[in-house]
Amino acid sequence: MPKVTALRSERLGRALVELDGAAWRTLPLDVVARVGLVAGIELDRPRLRLLRRELRRHEALDTAARALRRRERSSAAVRERLARDGVSPAARDEVLETLERNGLVDDARYAARRAEALAERGSGDALIRWQLERDGVAAGLIEAALASLDAEAERATRLVSRARDPARAARSLARKGFSTESIEAALPEVVAEGGSATVRYVD
Repeated sequence: MPKVTALRSERLGRALVELDGAAWRTLPLDVVARVGLVAGIELDRPRLRLLRRELRRHEALDTAARALRRRERSSAAVRERLARDGVSPAARDEVLETLERNGLVDDARYAARRAEALAERGSGDALIRWQLERDGVAAGLIEAALASLDAEAERATRLVSRARDPARAARSLARKGFSTESIEAALPEVVAEGGSATVRYVD
């Protein structure tokens, strides 16, 4: 049975493992620690199985970290990325649990920030809700995120405050997912003139 005879530090948090005096392979230091690889220990079948499991876990975490490097994502989006990379369902669950426990993935925070960003770009509640549903965010978290925003009617009023063509502005609000009620509150003159009949609302 092969025996670990030495561990040599390598760059970027990795260690070269020697078996029976010969270089075997380079492993991440966290995997080495979790498997308990130290000089003098035999690499039996149970330890090899543990090593393979920990390597898969490490690779899955690395995949998730790359997905989160550029921007925050929902847990569903991270899970989808792991699935595309061939990570097993059990490993996906374990990785998501680790990320959520460490605050790297937080759907409530994601929903609030995403809703705020979309609102700042002029989206109405229906469009924000649709985007968050597409991102896999739970319904309760979506409603909480929407509730944290300024009232939709207030946002609509700000967007059209300098509009020269109220009917056109109303149609624009509808395309951006504002409700009929919010559009009527922001542009009462369109309703008074019967212009609302030309607006295609997105509710």
